Amino acid sequence: MSWAGRTAVEIADAVRAGEATAEQVVADHLEAVAARDGAIGAFRTVLADSAMAEAKALGHRPDLPLAGVPVAIKDNVAVAGHTATNGSLASPASAALTDHPVVARLRAAGAIVIGLTKVPELCLYAFSETRNPWNPDRTAGGSSGGSAAAVASGMVPLALGNDGLGSLRIPAACCGVVALKPGHGMLEPPPHDWFAMAENGPLSTSVNDTILALTVMTGTPILPEAEDLRIAVAPNPLPPGFSVDAEFQEAVRAAGATLREAGHTVVDHGRRFPMSLGWSTIAAWYSCAAADAGDLDQRRLEGRTRSMARTGRLLQKIRRDGTRGRDDWRANGADLWFGDADVLITPTIAHLPPSPDGWASKGMARNAYTNITYAPLTGAWNMAGWPAMTLPFGRHSSGLPIGIQLIAPPDGEGMLLSLAGYLERARPWARHASLI
Repeated sequence: MSWAGRTAVEIADAVRAGEATAEQVVADHLEAVAARDGAIGAFRTVLADSAMAEAKALGHRPDLPLAGVPVAIKDNVAVAGHTATNGSLASPASAALTDHPVVARLRAAGAIVIGLTKVPELCLYAFSETRNPWNPDRTAGGSSGGSAAAVASGMVPLALGNDGLGSLRIPAACCGVVALKPGHGMLEPPPHDWFAMAENGPLSTSVNDTILALTVMTGTPILPEAEDLRIAVAPNPLPPGFSVDAEFQEAVRAAGATLREAGHTVVDHGRRFPMSLGWSTIAAWYSCAAADAGDLDQRRLEGRTRSMARTGRLLQKIRRDGTRGRDDWRANGADLWFGDADVLITPTIAHLPPSPDGWASKGMARNAYTNITYAPLTGAWNMAGWPAMTLPFGRHSSGLPIGIQLIAPPDGEGMLLSLAGYLERARPWARHASLI
């Protein structure tokens, strides 16, 4: 029996009980990577030798919450002894001297880092060349697409990604896994924190694995609690002119109905995002490109990235870089728009993920248009600094999983995880892609 495909909770329980060794677990997952990643392209580098050495050194440790659990780390987070390229040939080639604090906590809890996962250049795009395990003709999403695909294909039970304008939730929805973007300040951010919008967070195939991972990452127990909540559903909160797939909208309504049956008060939200929020979010995105590309060798950047960075610098020069809109939304705009609900449910993405091919060679306008039309539903909650998560809820007629997004005001992570756990029990999902 291979341990590849088992949950993090199952693996850690078995290793702590002496029913499996960390070496056996890691070997099984490295075998899965060797067999599957050629068709998917989730990993930039696989750390087979160091992973096996760490597993051997771990021994039998019944006190470790993630004993022997293989994890993958997004290629913009420091892993000691390795270079985080942030998806770009222009990034410095120097290796990290120490682990990022979140990686250090994962390792201290017994997790074994088996590889670094691919990202689009500077993590700027919501699609990547990593192929979706459910349909290789579709992207795994971005920017944490490699991490999401690695989890969805059973190559790891747990991965670390991060989310600047949806970069955890978007690929998790594309690949049918669970991802949670914590609220601002819960975890140390990635090195490029995108004006305090970016947050590190876990990807997994189950809510219990997400709770375990987040508890380890924060060093604080996460207690899922939710009773008699007021839940608003918004099948399409986008401004007029933007569309959302009809099946995605129906999934949101069905999730609301399921939670109503559980005794919660469920209401229609009935509001659309203000168009000004959309413009501020786009301007902030371009400004992030300018900030992250500023010190790099421009000749080694992709053309689409150079164009985005130039536009971002222009927006900063004329003081139209989204700062005021972001600050207003974070200060009180999100709270006023959200209303008196405890939790809001929306689709995670608006349309099916596009092809994985050729985006680096396409122009800025084509990249931006595709990004904005297929994945416009997540960025508002980075702008606000609020917690948000995605979980699978049903299958699209195309065969791809459908992701629904749960959002809560600050400190609402426990509510989100409680509701997600109930929805998982009510509508269990296939934890791994059927093509694998």
